[in-house]
Amino acid sequence: MSDQENRGRATRAAKKRAAAAIAEQFHVPTKKRVVLGELTNLSNVVVPEKPCPGEEFRKEKSSRVARKLRKVLPTIATPPSNLISADDPQLVLPYVSDIYEYLLKLEANPRRRPLPDYIKKVQRDINPHMRGVLVDWLVEVAEEYNLVSDTLYLTVAYIDKYLSLNALSRHKLQLLGVSSMLIASKYEEIKPPEVEEFCYITDNTYTKEEVVTMEAEILKSLKYEMGYPTVKTFLRRFCTVALENYEASELQFEFLTYYLAELSLLEYSCVKFLPSLVAASVIFLARFMLSPKTHPWNSALHRRSGYKSSDLKDCVLVILDLYLSRRGGSLPAVRDKYKQHKFKCVATTPSPPEIPLCYFEVTETDH
Repeated sequence: MSDQENRGRATRAAKKRAAAAIAEQFHVPTKKRVVLGELTNLSNVVVPEKPCPGEEFRKEKSSRVARKLRKVLPTIATPPSNLISADDPQLVLPYVSDIYEYLLKLEANPRRRPLPDYIKKVQRDINPHMRGVLVDWLVEVAEEYNLVSDTLYLTVAYIDKYLSLNALSRHKLQLLGVSSMLIASKYEEIKPPEVEEFCYITDNTYTKEEVVTMEAEILKSLKYEMGYPTVKTFLRRFCTVALENYEASELQFEFLTYYLAELSLLEYSCVKFLPSLVAASVIFLARFMLSPKTHPWNSALHRRSGYKSSDLKDCVLVILDLYLSRRGGSLPAVRDKYKQHKFKCVATTPSPPEIPLCYFEVTETDH
């Protein structure tokens, strides 16, 4: 082999080593499913230990990712209320009351509310159990594709609204579910799953054309109004107040409220409750479960939510029945999800079987 060929081979090898070194510096590991809020552990936010070429570009990219994550995970990413600065522009404190008033009007808008008894009035081939089975399966789908919880809440909101307006065959109920999740994913996710993935998850029971056609029908029924305040929307507002002067782990409390809120999605009788009332009921029940001997409601929560403890009784008792498997016991997806360590195993949190009725009486704590 000639000296020129040897030099050429050595040059090519050196270039490969240099390219490999650069690639290693810029490599972003595959995104993994992680505990909510642990932003410093997210694999797609990489901060190099040593300066390298293009560092400014990487910082800008990480900043963009962080901004997107703040939209997805605002509750856990937000510091505890005692650490909040009134000068923080992200909290838009001058407008927070106006925003909340707007959300309350939006959730009560009849054009966006499902009928509280649509299965009785509109549906002929679908019953509450079928709806529960569909939602239970969609919880698994959301886990499989690592979708944010807002996507799941919107999906169920779209399903209930569509079924309030259109009679549907039970054979198309799963099609309605995946098409609703497709729309919600496009609305909420940074990178929503493709249509083909939703076909695949149904074992190709439906074709791409059928999913897209149903997607169009749902959008027409919604009149393209896809932004709904959900239970999660109001939980973000209530959790900071609920944790003030309360001896509980912040993550444990938040995951417990998420668990109770997702259980409410399974129950058809919860459709009649406004999302803000469900969120307030979830806070009430979570505080009771973690401290049964302490009144779970107080004046700060009354002022923040607008609800007295007596307003929450019916909803709280339904969610407690769900938690204790006195309702929806055959629907395991939410329970299995929150038994995982990444959610602090909150599904195993003990709870008294009954809530003292005196906790629902109007007292000084409600004023």
